[in-house]
Amino acid sequence: MELQAVILSGGSGTRLWPLSREQYPKQLLALVGQETMLQATAGRLAGFKGALPVAAAPVVVCNQEYRFVTAEQLRSAGQASNDIILEPAGRNTAPALTLAALAVEAADPVLLVMPADHVITNLQGFQEAINEGIAATLNGAIVTFGIVPDRAETGYGYIRFGASREDGGKQIAAFVEKPDAETAQRYLDSGEYLWNSGLFMMKASTWLKAMAHLQPVMMDACRKAWAEGARDADFVRVGVEAFKACPSDSIDYAIMENLAGATGLGISGCVVPMSAGWSDVGAWDALWDVADKDGNGNVARGDVMFEDSHNTLVYAQDRMVACVGIENAVVVETPDAVLVAHKDKTQNVKQIVAALKAGGRSQASAHRKIHRPWGWYDSIDNGERFQVKRIVVNPGARLSLQMHYHRAEHWIVVKGTAEVTNGDKVLLLSENESTYIPLGHVHRLANPGRVPLEIIEVQSGSYLGEDDIVRFEDNYGRG
Repeated sequence: MELQAVILSGGSGTRLWPLSREQYPKQLLALVGQETMLQATAGRLAGFKGALPVAAAPVVVCNQEYRFVTAEQLRSAGQASNDIILEPAGRNTAPALTLAALAVEAADPVLLVMPADHVITNLQGFQEAINEGIAATLNGAIVTFGIVPDRAETGYGYIRFGASREDGGKQIAAFVEKPDAETAQRYLDSGEYLWNSGLFMMKASTWLKAMAHLQPVMMDACRKAWAEGARDADFVRVGVEAFKACPSDSIDYAIMENLAGATGLGISGCVVPMSAGWSDVGAWDALWDVADKDGNGNVARGDVMFEDSHNTLVYAQDRMVACVGIENAVVVETPDAVLVAHKDKTQNVKQIVAALKAGGRSQASAHRKIHRPWGWYDSIDNGERFQVKRIVVNPGARLSLQMHYHRAEHWIVVKGTAEVTNGDKVLLLSENESTYIPLGHVHRLANPGRVPLEIIEVQSGSYLGEDDIVRFEDNYGRG
């Protein structure tokens, strides 16, 4: 039997806007350290010396909108997975875990369920807690991990624990919703409460049994979606309509809080205390808490200068940011949006995102820089009847064979070698060479070289939207 990492990577992280966006959520960002949060999660069992061997690759459940960047990040971190399960719609964590359990049902490993967007700074403490919980999972329990609190926190749910179990961990006495400040202090003083981490561990068969008993409608929908699924390279696409018909619920609400009263099920809940420098990084103030600070309590990422400023976090992506006389602030600069907030009010950023969505603003869902399976592009300028893009194509990659009804394009090679299909001609372009793609011509851009290809594309025409693309052939299964 193996310990199988399951990474749930479906969240949007709206409170970390403008860095985290719907099409590029926080787990894909390097908010703490050099690795992205997804990459750090995938490597969390490296060197594990516990009671079970670790499976070679994680099972990942993610939104299909960012499947390619998810696969690329895992590959570049040495954690490539052949089981990236794509959710056609968000249905919360219980259905997501059910799909992962169905993917490995035959082997019936112990599943270690980890959200992709949490921070763990103490890997040794994390792995020790995981190992402590294995015996209970082998005895048929569903284990959750409770974070030993170091402050009276009102932003987390709590678990009150009971007596110690013979196979390790503690009995679960109660799950408690987010408390007010006075109640949170009482929880901390009692020593009987842990933060609810969202980390779980159980055998695949145990989870599927609990789902069938406690959430039969959800279980049936997931089984049908899985049965209707098909493999597409590294991805598993489940049945779209079957999964959309699945009820939406979390692991806690669907299963964990119902175990104690489930007669005849024979599955118990267990909590293992964990001290591992954990944070769910739910908002900018939480990131300030876990980040390295200077002598004045400031956190800087990018080109940042502080003068007479304290306890302030600044992320600068595109420009230099200078702060003078700033206290307890958050400043986040991106190419198309800037956030300035008091550090105590960062939970309210989600209201800005909701207003952007209501107004149809692109900043709610996507960055100016858009990732594609072949590379990325950045819309660096636009105006009436024109748009300028910087396009980078990965070595060996190529875009779809396509045409446009409403725009023509000029391509200038800045770096590398471009293989260009332009109507019935195929030509190679080197640095400082260019070509013109007339409106209505079938065309394709490819990189036959070993270094990234970089071009500047100038579009001109009556309509420049991304939906003015007719694809005739595509390596990535896009219509």
